[in-house]
Formats: sequence, C-alpha cells, structure tokens
Amino acid sequence: MLLKRVAVWGALALLLPLVPAQAADWQVDPAKSHLTFTGTQAGETFQGRFTQWTATIAFDPAHPADGHAEVVIDTASAQTGDAQKDEALPQSDWFNAKAYPQARFVAKSFRQTAPGHFEAVGSLTIKGISHDVVLPFTLTLNGNQAAVAGKLAIDRTAYHVGEGAWSATTFVGGTVGLDIALIATRR
Repeated sequence: MLLKRVAVWGALALLLPLVPAQAADWQVDPAKSHLTFTGTQAGETFQGRFTQWTATIAFDPAHPADGHAEVVIDTASAQTGDAQKDEALPQSDWFNAKAYPQARFVAKSFRQTAPGHFEAVGSLTIKGISHDVVLPFTLTLNGNQAAVAGKLAIDRTAYHVGEGAWSATTFVGGTVGLDIALIATRR
C-alpha cells in the first residue's frame, strides 16, 4: 500500500510540469494610468487621451504565452483640450461613437523579447474593423505592483478614422501614435 502511494505521488510530481501555468490577474489603477494618442494636423503635433476605459489583464512574466488581456475604450471619451477637435472626434467622420461606442484591444498572448521587455500579440478593433497588432511594452515589477509602458503606431485610415474629406492624409496625418502607461496591482 505504501509503495502504491509513493508511486502515485511520484507520477503526479512528474506530471506537474505539464500542467499549464495560471496567469496572475492584475487590477489596473485608472487614477495612475492613461491611454493617450498623438497625431498631426497641418504639420503640427497634437496629443489627446481617452478618459473612459477598462482593462482586464491576466499575465505572468515567467509564463507570458499563457497571458491574455482586453482593453475596452469608450470612443466618445477622446479629449485633446481643443474644443473643435473634441467636438469632431466622436462624430461619424472620426470615431462615429454613436455607431461604434467602443474600441477594443485584445491580447491573445504575450512574449518576452528581452529582460523587462515584452510584446502583446493580439488585435485592435476600431469602428468594427479589426487588424492584428503587436504592442511592444516594458514591465517593471516592484513586489505586487507593476508599471507598464508601451507604444504602438497605427494607420488611422486602415480603421476608417477620418472619413470623407478627412480620409486624405495631407492635412491630418495618417499615422497615430498610441501610448499606454499602466500601474497595476497583482490580485
């Protein structure tokens, strides 16, 4: 009987490495985090931010491939500090927030590229149009706290952001920079 128990425990110990790692859940602190964007208009750079968004993140830096994340952005919350831009962005030519109230980034997995450097592999959906993207980011851990910083450049016209007269990139540049800075706590 004792030999049988030892054999069972031995077999379980051998199988343990085959059990997939469980990614840790993280709670993002919205007061210390931000999603911003940078564009150009008439050759001048402008910046903006999204004030309403949520993030669900499951990630273990020791097992990045097992992680996943979803960021949901309220498109009507885009603000630049310029009244004319802020009024235009939710309209049909830009985000069309009535028809498409949310943009979404879904990371299906992560991969480490160097110590403290990772990539989130997933898709970005804006105005119902999805494209595969790879978001490079840095991760700094301090106990149960994580600081994440990442940048992604997208072609706004690929998502039909800026339609009609705004679809040309001569006045409003086609490339938009997306910047993330997140502070999160491991749950």
